[in-house]
Amino acid sequence: MKHPMFKEEHDLFRESVRKFVQKEIVPNAEKWEEEEFFPDDIFRKLGALGFIGAHFPEEYGGGGGDYLYSLILGEELAKGGMAGLGMGIGVVTGMAIPPILKFGTEDQKNRFVAPAARGEKIPALAITEPNAGSDVAAIQTTAFRDGNQWLINGSKIFITNGVRCDFVLLVARSEKGSKGGKGISLFIVEKGTPGFKVSRKLKKVGMRSSDTAELSFEDCRIPIENLVGEEGKGFKQIMWELQGERITSCAASVARAERAFELALQYSKERVQFGKPIGAFQVTQHKLAEMAAKIEMCRQFVYNVAWAFMNGGYPVKEISMAKLMTSQLMFWVGDDALQIHGGYGYMMEYEVQRYWRDLRLPRIGGGTDEIMKEIIAAELGLKSLK
Repeated sequence: MKHPMFKEEHDLFRESVRKFVQKEIVPNAEKWEEEEFFPDDIFRKLGALGFIGAHFPEEYGGGGGDYLYSLILGEELAKGGMAGLGMGIGVVTGMAIPPILKFGTEDQKNRFVAPAARGEKIPALAITEPNAGSDVAAIQTTAFRDGNQWLINGSKIFITNGVRCDFVLLVARSEKGSKGGKGISLFIVEKGTPGFKVSRKLKKVGMRSSDTAELSFEDCRIPIENLVGEEGKGFKQIMWELQGERITSCAASVARAERAFELALQYSKERVQFGKPIGAFQVTQHKLAEMAAKIEMCRQFVYNVAWAFMNGGYPVKEISMAKLMTSQLMFWVGDDALQIHGGYGYMMEYEVQRYWRDLRLPRIGGGTDEIMKEIIAAELGLKSLK
């Protein structure tokens, strides 16, 4: 069921992205999964078509569209057969660039947002550390003022686009002795800066086509003007970023679940056992019916939350609910879709196995299930009970 917030221009954009995915991505999905990398040229192609920056302001190389364009791009990329590519593009559209647009200077927007919109510069967002994942306030990477420079020391892990990135939006502690969310700031660190290096490329169970890295910063010096926003306000800024990131992640999760469902539905009509298609058996019919119902319910809820966020709302409770439920939905649908395929679903030549592997990460990345439940409980006033 189409949501009323989508207009004709959104539909046309969706169709254009869908055609691109079918032509440029689907035929290469298996190859890029095996190589554990997709070409940087995909960023440039998407940028040249105006897809990456469709929702960025025109003055910074974007199309001037609304937030829904980012949502649509994420949904359609999610159906390309490998979630890793969509995640890599999502770092640009919904993670690293939005904070620079909202809090950055004009110079930063011109130097980093505009080329990112064209696909000419690839960003990464560096939050997670070996000892600080869900607890963002526990980060230990430091960025202290030294004359007209910032001196950075520390390490980051599980960084999407970390191997290929041209610059990193870094979350670091900028106030000596500060604890918790206080004294944290955002910085831009460019590739090639002395002291900044990729420690290693990480191997993953799923999302294999995206490059994920561990990064190190050892006496890394960046200019004073690479501070993004107000010094010491980085924790609040990155919490704002996470809300938008989670909504686009939710939309992509539903889209991936839908694709896994479609594969299972098609297979149930073709696979014959005991003299008839397995889709003729009531147990399979009920499984597919429940999948379809839950997918549609989650999709409409995500759209409503996105509409509220797009129109200036800050629905943290509802965003957390959407993140929790869509991540779990996707995990459940992927598992049942593979089960319907039986032994063939566990074989690498069947597309469903890629969705099954990829569908596990969203219950961890961008905020774990457990963190979402903590946020929801706090929004319900339960944390104040003694």
